[in-house]
Amino acid sequence: MSAAVRRSFGSLSVPNYRRYFVGQLVSLSGNWMQAVAAIWLVLTLTGSGVAVGLTTALQFLPMLLLGAWGGLLADRFPKRDLLIATQALMALPALGLLAVSAAGIVAPWMVYVAAFARGAVNAIDNPTRQSFVIEMVGPDRVVNAVSLNSVLVQTARIAGPALAGVLIATVGVVPCFAVNAATFGVMIVALWGMDTSRLGAGPTSGREPGAIRAGLRYVRRTPELAVPLALMALVGTFGFNFQVVLPLLATFSFDGGAGAYAALVSAMGVGSVIGALVVGARGRTGPRLIAVAALAFGALALLAAAMPTLAFEIPVLALLGAAAVTFAASVNSTLQLAVEPAMRGRVMALYSVVFLGSTPIGGPLSGWLSQAYDPRVALLLAASAGLSAAWAGHAALARAASRRVSQNSVAKIARPRTLRNSL
Repeated sequence: MSAAVRRSFGSLSVPNYRRYFVGQLVSLSGNWMQAVAAIWLVLTLTGSGVAVGLTTALQFLPMLLLGAWGGLLADRFPKRDLLIATQALMALPALGLLAVSAAGIVAPWMVYVAAFARGAVNAIDNPTRQSFVIEMVGPDRVVNAVSLNSVLVQTARIAGPALAGVLIATVGVVPCFAVNAATFGVMIVALWGMDTSRLGAGPTSGREPGAIRAGLRYVRRTPELAVPLALMALVGTFGFNFQVVLPLLATFSFDGGAGAYAALVSAMGVGSVIGALVVGARGRTGPRLIAVAALAFGALALLAAAMPTLAFEIPVLALLGAAAVTFAASVNSTLQLAVEPAMRGRVMALYSVVFLGSTPIGGPLSGWLSQAYDPRVALLLAASAGLSAAWAGHAALARAASRRVSQNSVAKIARPRTLRNSL
């Protein structure tokens, strides 16, 4: 057991990654506090599931529109310096929401603007963070580090909403925005204190025309990248919309308030942490794990849609969280290991686009299904996405195996001919 635990946390032995991990844990907890507060604020102001979906969509729309350019910047500039700048800029929307909420003049459109502004900076920050991981820990530890990134994201998803739920229930949403603004300073200090001589920075790309198109062509001709990205696009668009679905599930399906919402989010977070630690301890990834995780995600989303009470929903969502993080971390690690260093920023930007940037499509759709029918219908949509991805992943595995058999057959036929020629 102790050996497995050591493997799960192996990347924390790297000092630079340890600083990054602590800074991100604090910063992302603040982000989740703001996300919960903003969604709850919009739901309170409007009472509309569509408005909740719109808020989430606006937060991720810039990733869809600008994510490719964010990845290009990550390939052109030192990633640590770029992250210091983006972390400072991301504090501004939080300060804006703090000001209007404290003054009592907040309106839904103000929350929408802040969500879009934060998303615009995140379109640069996210692909830069994704591609920075391997520079801190190297290729041997990248699967473990990506899994630990999922741990910190999910731990923040537990801590952030839990604290936000307490603050919203007792003193309102204003402190959530104040805390989030302060947490960016912690991340900046962590980045500033890194030992740059121990960062394995890859080559930076020059200013060449068509650099984004070159990245797309590179992915298209590399099945090891194209297939996982396609599966992530399917599940990301129609399955990973829990920011929209969970508050509506708590409110409309279970007649709960902020506490019920925080319980659902925290349940998914606990399951996700456990799933990420298991993936990190294994230290392996690949298309088969991606397909199995997609199948588990689809089956558990189907089960979650059938749960009649909050008490039954919570453990199922914990398992669903474990399946979701296993799928996402496996795709992420597979891409990191398969991509050329000079293309890493652009490829991880595509991962961010299909993982986060797809939310402007799936978020409003899930919000509309939840309001027009029932939040459980949105879970059925997630289930169909997971099961379809599992089938597609299995088919891709079968095709790859068939190609290997064909290549081996050709090689066996060619060898005797070569021998005869040599005689």
